[in-house]
Amino acid sequence: MTQKSDDLAANYVGAFDGRLSFGERPALLIVDFVMAYLDPSSPLYAAVEDVLASNERLLATARGAGIPVIFTKVVYEEGGANGGLFYKKIPSLKVFLEGSPLGAFPPSLQPLKGEHIISKQYASAFFGTSLATILRSQGIDTLLITGLSTSGCVRATALDALQSGFAPFVVRDACGDRHPAPHEANLFDLQAKYAEVISERDAVGFLQALPNE
Repeated sequence: MTQKSDDLAANYVGAFDGRLSFGERPALLIVDFVMAYLDPSSPLYAAVEDVLASNERLLATARGAGIPVIFTKVVYEEGGANGGLFYKKIPSLKVFLEGSPLGAFPPSLQPLKGEHIISKQYASAFFGTSLATILRSQGIDTLLITGLSTSGCVRATALDALQSGFAPFVVRDACGDRHPAPHEANLFDLQAKYAEVISERDAVGFLQALPNE
């Protein structure tokens, strides 16, 4: 019988070694990068200014490569009834009530005309939204996923991307969380089971190598 190792990475060798490949039609999906995580007065403030800079660079590269860019944000009706138990579980989600300035995109990550904005109420960008339909209508097979938070909406979105048939590539430098521990733990688990976790450099290299259409 094989003995389990006390080393985390070694414990996964032989069981979770699969790899996904980039497809031919990627899109950049920026998950919930809004002011609630950037404003120090917000209960969700996460000190992710360096992650914002990575998203700015990736966004510019994606637009330069001419690939689709999709933004998501969380929006609740007054009272949060459309948020169900998720809204009850996390009281700080009230910062996303419709019209709240904390639900707005930062100035440097403003969608352009023609770029889709997905409004959602739950963790996954796929749950209860038209995201999968939009992606399929454009022939998208690969998602570069960035945003906030790694352990929450990024993880849920990457898992649902995989289950929906879109290869998820989570960009490590462009995702953030409230603490390094859940950030790293979730990136490790995503890489092992549900996605490819890549660097900003690798994501940029992939986009720059795409053929011009």
